[in-house]
Order: sequence, then C-alpha cells, then structure tokens
Amino acid sequence: MLTFTIRRLVLAVPTLLFISLVIFLLLELAPGDPMAQVPLTVPPEVKERMREALGLGQPVHIRFFKWLVQFFWIEPQVLIDNLFGTALSEGKLRVLSWQTRSPVMDIVVQRMPQTLWVVGMSYVVGVLIALPIGIYSAYRQYSVFDQVGTFVSMIGFSVPPFFSGVFVIIIFSVQLGWLPSIYDTTHKVVDWDTFVTQLRQMVMPVMVLALQTTAQLSRFMRASMLDNLNQDYVRTARAKGLSESTVVLVHVLRNSMIPVVTVIALGVPAIFGGAIITEQVFKVNGIGQLLIGAIQANDLPMVQTLTFIFAVLIVLFNLIADVLYGILDPRIRYD
Repeated sequence: MLTFTIRRLVLAVPTLLFISLVIFLLLELAPGDPMAQVPLTVPPEVKERMREALGLGQPVHIRFFKWLVQFFWIEPQVLIDNLFGTALSEGKLRVLSWQTRSPVMDIVVQRMPQTLWVVGMSYVVGVLIALPIGIYSAYRQYSVFDQVGTFVSMIGFSVPPFFSGVFVIIIFSVQLGWLPSIYDTTHKVVDWDTFVTQLRQMVMPVMVLALQTTAQLSRFMRASMLDNLNQDYVRTARAKGLSESTVVLVHVLRNSMIPVVTVIALGVPAIFGGAIITEQVFKVNGIGQLLIGAIQANDLPMVQTLTFIFAVLIVLFNLIADVLYGILDPRIRYD
C-alpha cells in the first residue's frame, strides 16, 4: 500500500503540471485585455508601467513559470516596491492579481477559511445524514420510510442551489425572521454568544449545500446495500447465528462502502463547485465569490489559480479513494 501511494503521488506531479499548462494556455488565449479595466484618465506611460509590472510584456513560458511557482511561495508579508510595481516577498517575484494588484495566493489564503467552514461543515453534515438514511432504506426496502426518503432525495437532487438558497432565505429569514440572510465574514467568535451567532448564520448555506450531498449519497448507499444484502455471504452469516445488527452493520456495510467511498471522495471538489453559487446567494466572502469576481473583472491569474486548485483537489481525493479501498476490503492489494 505504501509503495502504491508513493507511486501515485509521483505520478500526480506530471499530471498536475500538464493540467496547469492546459489551464494556463486556454485562459491565456482567451480574448480580452486586462488594461481595458483601467480608467481612461490614467496616463499612457502609467499604463505601460502597469503592463510591465503585471508581466504582460514577457514571454508566455516566463509568465507560466511565475504563475506556477506562486503555489510554493505563500508569505503573509508582501512588499510592493511602488504603486504599480512588482510584488516582492523575500526577493521572490509573485504573481499579481490584475484586479487588486496583490499576490494571488495571498488573497486565496485569506478567503479559503470562509469556504472551508461552510463547505466542510455542509459535507460532513450531508454524509452523516445520508449514510443512515441509505442503510435503513435498503434494509426496509419499499417501506414508508424508503418511499419518503426516495421522494425527498429526488427533490433535493433536482432542485439547484440558487433556487433552494433563495427559497430558504424567504422562509427562514424574510417570513419567520429566525436566521440572517447574509453571511457576515467579519464576525469573530470570542465567547458563547458570538459562537451561537456564527452557528445561526451558517445554518442556511450549510443546509442548502448539504441537501444535494444527502440526496446523492443516500441513493448510492441504498443501491450498494441492496446489492450486498442478497449475497451468499450474508445468508451464511445469518446461518451461523450472528445477530442482525452484526450482519448488517459489520459485514454488509463494510462491503457496501467500497463504491460509496468513491462518490464521497470525488464529491468534495464537486461541493466546492456548488459553493460558488451558494456563496453568491448568501454573500459568503469565500473562494466562490472570489472566482465570480475574477471572471467578471477578466482577472486571468486569479481564475487560473482557482481552477488549478480544483484540479489539485480532484487528483488528491482520487488518491484518497484508492487508499480507502484497500482499508475497507482486505482482498484489494496494490502491488
């Protein structure tokens, strides 16, 4: 297993390099000039200094290298040599955002905690709700619980986040007045009251993101459990006198989790994509809102960086899913 993990990590390096090159070239060939965002009152010589500072006059391979190495240079203290100059950090060139004129990765690091709070909590909540629902629905197939769970799951999986987000705002914020409609990213948790306030403003965005996660995973869990409940080893375990809870929660559940692990692992990057819309609805100042703003402002370095982060997440969680296969099923061995 260790050899397989190391081999996959080594293979991930050229994979990510190729993905980063594709992302960079696709966006680099996109039409549009970042200098078009500069006000017309700015003198031509100042615009030229800005163009040089942003690296627009350099060859493509130099700009690609500068953009790529920024992922290894994340320092909080960044010096700007002049108003439109190149960012320096301990003598190292940094890739600047065309919109804010600040280092791209510094902005991403500042926004990441807000997204991780909302996305991470929603995914944990969705998984914890989906797995018991899927297990019990399969064990009580065609029962009232199974029928209701199927109906709710189909609704949750079909309704897009921009609709469910606005819907819960109208119900819980406008009509009932229970929860705030806007996520305050400047809020600090210092005592119990501020902690409760943080939980209240997280309820609706977490609820919207967890809805689709729960709907999808519960269906996969149910289908996987049904495939294993009728296997020969289940009848053998029951014939040996094992309790029903041991048969279902130990033997059946462990084998059923193998395909579900793939969905859970690969669903993490997907939930980040769903958070882009949810963050816009609830005004969460995170990665999603940063990406939308960068697209609207034609900020190519920021768009390239965030897109590459999503690619890293996909490669990383693919590896995690493969490692979990060997843990869940002893028959799976990687040579």
